[in-house]
Amino acid sequence: MDLDVFVAAHQPEWHRLETLSRRRRLTGEEADELVTLYQRATAHLAQVQSAAPDPTLEGRLTTLVARARSAVTGSRQASWRDVSRYYTVSFPAALYRSRRWWLPIAVISVLASALIAWWIAAHPEVRDTLATPDHLRELTRPGGEYETYYTDRPASSFAAQVWTNNAWVAAQCLIFGVLLGIPVLWVLLTNILNLGVGLGLMASAGRLDLFLGLLLPHGLLELTAVFVAAGLGLRLGWTVISPGPRLRRTALAEEGRATIGMAVGLATTLFVSGILEAFVTPSPLPTWARITIGAVAETLFLLYALLLGRHAAAQGEHGDVPESDREDLQPVAA
Repeated sequence: MDLDVFVAAHQPEWHRLETLSRRRRLTGEEADELVTLYQRATAHLAQVQSAAPDPTLEGRLTTLVARARSAVTGSRQASWRDVSRYYTVSFPAALYRSRRWWLPIAVISVLASALIAWWIAAHPEVRDTLATPDHLRELTRPGGEYETYYTDRPASSFAAQVWTNNAWVAAQCLIFGVLLGIPVLWVLLTNILNLGVGLGLMASAGRLDLFLGLLLPHGLLELTAVFVAAGLGLRLGWTVISPGPRLRRTALAEEGRATIGMAVGLATTLFVSGILEAFVTPSPLPTWARITIGAVAETLFLLYALLLGRHAAAQGEHGDVPESDREDLQPVAA
């Protein structure tokens, strides 16, 4: 095939297709012409790729076809309705559907942290392996590092730092799920150890009540978000191993979209916990009032996940993107 002759023969219709693709409004006749020219340009691209590959011409036609396809199919604009649907349907449905993963993880993690805390508090030789006696006293004394952690920085910058750090931990759990969930276990173990060590050291110093008064106002919601992220990551990893009746690539695509889609909701949850940690935890409110605020936030989240989520799941919602936004799948024999 002579490319010069081919280009000269079809240049006018390519130019016409480019012109129509850039117009915001088309008449009925122009719309029909656009579809026809788009189909012809697609055939031209395939012809060039098979008969006379030329990178320059292929790149030009690929760009032209992509732009024309957007004009033919229309581009979908995100709206506030999508945001509302996400927070009232998709996110709670995904939370509810994954409850059999993150609820057991939460229970196991809390029990493991409590066991580590008891072990550290009851065995001085274990504490001695963690740090020097001077460092341990600096951590646990009145006005020590555990206590001043929440007050030694401006509340706004502290909230931003806490939110960024926690959001990154949650994102790691979601992303690492595709690696069979194995890295998620390490992230979860690190979280359990940090919590258990803090509880154990403060208990050994007789200041466990102070530590819980500082932890619970924000920690209930924060830890729950981390447990949810870990549960989702492990569920995604299990999907790779056992996709069920679906093709593995189909199952991974569906569960992967739902899992990654949870990142926005979890980031919002961690933003709330970051606000509590920066403004409620170090506040002069009585301990009972601060813990009550944290308990109310945790209760609202659980009601949101288990009640609103159950209702959304009962309507057939899976937490995936709307069906209209998914790519078409070619039917295959099981």
